[in-house]
Amino acid sequence: MKSVEKGDFSKGSISSNVFRLAFPIILAELVQVAYSIVDRMYIGHIPGCGTEALTGIGLVLPFVTIITAFANLCSYGGATLSAIARGEKDDSKACHIMENAFTLLLISGLVLMILFYFFTSDLLMIMGADQTTAFYACEYFDIYIIGTVFVLISLGMNSFINMQGFSGIGMYTVLIGAVLNIILDPLLIFTLNMGIKGAAVATVISQFFSALWVVAFLAGKKAPIKLRHLRVEKQISFDIMKLGVSGFTFKATNSITQGIVNATLRQFGGVYGTLYIASMSIINSIREVTYQPVSGFVEGAKPVISYNYGAKKYSRVDKSIAFLMKMSLGYIVFIWAILMLFPQLLVRIFTSDPDLIATCIPCIRIYFCMFFMMPLQTSTQNAFTALKHPGYAVFFSLLRKVFLIVPLTIILPRVGFGVLGVFWAEVFSEVIGASASSLCMYFKVWKPIKKLAASEAAA
Repeated sequence: MKSVEKGDFSKGSISSNVFRLAFPIILAELVQVAYSIVDRMYIGHIPGCGTEALTGIGLVLPFVTIITAFANLCSYGGATLSAIARGEKDDSKACHIMENAFTLLLISGLVLMILFYFFTSDLLMIMGADQTTAFYACEYFDIYIIGTVFVLISLGMNSFINMQGFSGIGMYTVLIGAVLNIILDPLLIFTLNMGIKGAAVATVISQFFSALWVVAFLAGKKAPIKLRHLRVEKQISFDIMKLGVSGFTFKATNSITQGIVNATLRQFGGVYGTLYIASMSIINSIREVTYQPVSGFVEGAKPVISYNYGAKKYSRVDKSIAFLMKMSLGYIVFIWAILMLFPQLLVRIFTSDPDLIATCIPCIRIYFCMFFMMPLQTSTQNAFTALKHPGYAVFFSLLRKVFLIVPLTIILPRVGFGVLGVFWAEVFSEVIGASASSLCMYFKVWKPIKKLAASEAAA
C-alpha cells in the first residue's frame, strides 16, 4: 500500500496496484457521469417540455465533448509524461510537466469560453436544431460555458493526483462536485422553477468547487509533486500535446460524430426527428454510465504501465496490459447482456413519454449489439499512449470515428437502412475499429514488449 501511495508501481502485484488506483477512479468517474446524467434525468421529466429539453441537451453534447477533449489533451500527455519522469526518478521534470499542463488548461478554457459565446447558435442550426430545441440548448449552454475553466481544471488536473498514487483524493474531486450537483439540481430546476437553466447553474457551481479542491491538493503539503507556478516551456508543452493528442482526438472525433449524427437524425427522422435525437441523448447517457468503469480501469492501469515502462520493468508492462484487457472484456460482456435484455427499464429512468420510449428501445438494441468489442479498442488505444506511441492511438481513433462512423452515418440511411442506419453505423465501426486496433497493438507494440520481458527474465 505504501509504495502505491508514493507512486512507485514497480513493486507489489500488478493486480493490487491497478485495483488500488482503478477502484477510486472508477467510483469517481461513475459519480462524475452520474451528475451529468442526473441533469438529463431531471430535464427529461420537466412537465410539458421534457422531451424537447432533453433533445436540446443532446444538441449541445458535442460542445461539452469538445471541452472534455481539451482536458484530455493536457491530462493524457501530461500525466503520462509525468509518470514516466517519476519512474526515471526525475521529480523536477515531473513537476515542470504538471505546471505546463495546468497553464495550458487555463488558456484553453478561456479561449473555448469566448469562441462558444459567439458561435454556439450558428453551430446548433447546422447540427439539426429547430427553433424550439435550439432555445432549450442555448438556455443550458450559455450558462454552462461560464464554468469552462473549472471543468478543464477539475478533469485535466485530477489525472496528476491519480498519477502520484492518490486516487482516493482524486475520487473526492468528483464526489464534491457530484454531491453538490445532485443537491442543487432539484432545488434549482423545480423548487426555484429555473428549468433547464437551473441544471446549468448547478453544474457550474459544482465544477467550481471540484476545481478548487484539485488546485488546493496539488499546491498543498501532501502532494509529492507540487503545483507552484504558471509555466509555458515550448518543448514540454509540445511533448504534452503530442502525446495527449490521442486523448484529444478520441473526444474531438466524438464531438464531430455527434454533430453529424444529430443532423442526420433530424433529416431522415422527418416529423419524428426530435424523438430520434432525444433517443440518441438517452443512448449516450446509458453508454456513459455503463462504459465508465472500463475507462476508469484503463486510467488506473495507465500509470502502472507508464511507470514500469520508464523503469524498464518490461515483464510488469506485459502483465499490466494482459490484466487490463481481461478485466475490461469480462466486465463489458456482463453489461452487454443487461443492455440487450432490459432496455426499457433503462429508458424509463430518463423519460415517461410513451412515444420516446417506443422509439428508443429498438435503437438501443441496434446500437449496443456489438458493444462487447469496445474494450479492445479502448484498452489498446490507451496502452499505445502509456507506452509513448501516440501515433497509433490517434490513427485508430480517427479510423473508427472519422473514417468509419461519419461516412457510414451519411451513407447507410440513403441505401435502405433509413434513419436506423445512423445506429447501425456504430455497430459496423465497433467491429472494424476494435479488430484493427487490437491486431496492430499485439504485433507492433505488445509482441516487442513480450520479447523484452523474455530477455529481462533470462538476464
